Amino acid sequence: MSDEMSKTQRSIIGRVVSDKANKTRTVLVERRVRHPLYGKFIRRSTRLYVHDEGNESRLGDTVRVRECRPLSRLKRFALVEVVSRAQA
Repeated sequence: MSDEMSKTQRSIIGRVVSDKANKTRTVLVERRVRHPLYGKFIRRSTRLYVHDEGNESRLGDTVRVRECRPLSRLKRFALVEVVSRAQA
């Protein structure tokens, strides 16, 4: 049952921009969208609040997150893995 459920949940890769809160990370997700009239690609970004149970990720890390049930007023995503560590 859990395998079927994980297939429907979105998995997103982003960069940690804040690790100040306990068990919560702010992740910046960037995407490129095409301008409707001029056709130029524009960078758009979204900030997600992510639940990080073990405080594994640090500022600047690239992480993979997944959708989950609402954990607080703003948290709707959970950390899956740290893809790459930031340069220290």
